[in-house]
This record gives sequence, C-alpha cells and structure tokens, in this order.
Amino acid sequence: MDSVSEPAPTFSILLPTHNRADVLPFAIRSVLYQTLSDFELLIVGDGCTDQTSDIVRGFSDSRVHWFDLPKAPNFGYANRNIVLREARGKYIAFMAHDDLWLPDHLELLGGCMADPQTEIAYTRPLWVIPPGCITPATFNLHDEATLELFLTRQRNAIPAGCVVHRRACFEKYGYWNEELSAGADNELWARIIKGGKSRNFAYLPEPTCLHFRANWRTEVNAGPSQLEVWKQLHAVENFMPPVLKVAVPEKQTEQQAVWQAIAVNPRDWTRELRTAIHTVIDKRIAVMDELVSEVLRRNPAGGDEDVGLMDALVQLAPELQNMKPSLAWKLVRQLRAVKKLVRG
Repeated sequence: MDSVSEPAPTFSILLPTHNRADVLPFAIRSVLYQTLSDFELLIVGDGCTDQTSDIVRGFSDSRVHWFDLPKAPNFGYANRNIVLREARGKYIAFMAHDDLWLPDHLELLGGCMADPQTEIAYTRPLWVIPPGCITPATFNLHDEATLELFLTRQRNAIPAGCVVHRRACFEKYGYWNEELSAGADNELWARIIKGGKSRNFAYLPEPTCLHFRANWRTEVNAGPSQLEVWKQLHAVENFMPPVLKVAVPEKQTEQQAVWQAIAVNPRDWTRELRTAIHTVIDKRIAVMDELVSEVLRRNPAGGDEDVGLMDALVQLAPELQNMKPSLAWKLVRQLRAVKKLVRG
C-alpha cells in the first residue's frame, strides 16, 4: 500500500481472485471506468498460480493495489480480512473477478449511503445466463418473507458485487467469518442487517452489476430458480430486447464479449440496457396478469377443483393455440418446458 498520509478515498473496493486471469482484466476495467473515481482497488490474490500477477501489474493506475498472498482455506476469507484491515475508504465495495460493473455503480450506491441511517446497500442483480443472455433478478429485502429467509441464511440471491457497506461495520459487527467453508458473504450481510435491527439497509432497484456464472458451477446450482423462467423467456421470439443478448464469439469469454459491448459507449449502452430491463419486467407482469386472470375466471375461489397455478396455465395451452401469434400463447408454450424441468 502507498503511504497512509494520502487522503483517504471514499471507496475501498475489495476484489479477491484465484486463477481467473482470463476474465480478471475486464472486471478491473469496469472498475476503472467508474464515473466516481475516488477509490482504491484492493486486489487480493488467493494463491494465484496463473498469469494473474502479470495482469494486475499491467494496469498503471495508482489506485490499483496488488496483494499476492498464499492460498487460504476454502474461498480465501482469511486473506480478504488481511487486506480489509488495511482499507482506508469510508465505504467498502465488493467486486468479483468474473463480474462487471456498469459505469455509475459506485456513484449510485454512494447516493444510497448518503443517508446516515444506511449502513449497507445493494442494487438489483443482473445475471448472465450462458451464452450471453442478460436477465433481471428480484431479491427485495423490504419483503418480510424474503428478509427472513435471508437473515436465517436459507436463501440469498444478492451477488457480492452488488453490495456496499460502511467500513465502520467491521468494528461494529466483525469481519468475514473465516471458519465458514462457503457463504461468508451472506453471513456478513445478514450480521450487519441484524445488528441494525433491519432498519439500516437500502435497496436500489436500478441494476448496476452484471453477475456471471462461476466457471466451477453446474446447471443444478447456478443461481435462483427464477433464472429458469427467464431462460425460457429468452427463447420466446421478440420477448427480450436485443441488448439483453450479447453474442459471444468462439474463443472469447462472456465477460470479454459483454465488456466490449459496454466499452464502445458505456453511458448509452447502460441507458439502453436499463430501459430494456424495465421493459421486460413490465411485459412479464402484463402477460402473467392476463394469464392468471384467465385462470381465476375458469377456476374461481371455492371451486370443486384445486388446480395449481402452473398446471392451470399449462391447461390453457390447447385453447390458446388459436392465439399462436400472441405473447400469451408463446409464454404458455415455454411454461410447459419449465413444468417438465420443475417436475423432473
């Protein structure tokens, strides 16, 4: 680290990495492209044996700091704590080596942190389903049921790259739990929110982070179940706007392909992406309202048959065949595929 006599930055960004030299440069570039430039980027090498060190040293930016540490157990939480104890920023942001930020990520989350009551904030996640399908996700902790599942560590759909919290949280609530083999991010966020009696968090529904599937994951454990529905919607012709499907050339990573799309004009691409996200969420609500209304009309409350929603929607398929050009028909056709996957 440079001399502590330098003015402390607004943000300290923790970027842990282990042998992902193929995608790390794009994560770093998305940080360096931030509209809010007052930060230090702390890259934590967790026993890297590939070209990671050369990649990091190739960035001649004084805000980038490289910690080449021996491998720590599991996901390297101990190494993260070593580096976080040297962080000087007022706020702590997290970046994954295989994710990308939109250019105003820090700016928007910094706005959330302007409220003195807010100790931790996060943005709407965007998941990237291979190959290059950008998908919105929902995980709103203002919903009591969702919050309970999160605080009890039964469910978490917030990628670490979406999260910012005050550095003072470490002194109040502790650092990453080094004893855990996995899920220490969820455990830390929950500890902070519990410590603030669930009144100290902010949720920004505007997306600012693109979360990619880790290369060690499989289809079975690759994200929240809602992604399977969005995967089917990507297959519906003209449902998803073109910006939400990035072509991934052979021998390129998804991260490289998406970053190249962003870098041409970051501001315009971000604006187009967010417009598309709001559009598909509204379209999904509108179509589901239409279908559910039809189900309720055919199966009123108190009827003789107890028909599940998924079954009822699929049962509509034959009658909707006369509406084949309609979006409702296309959606039900995809729901048939979802039903098969859910039931195995």
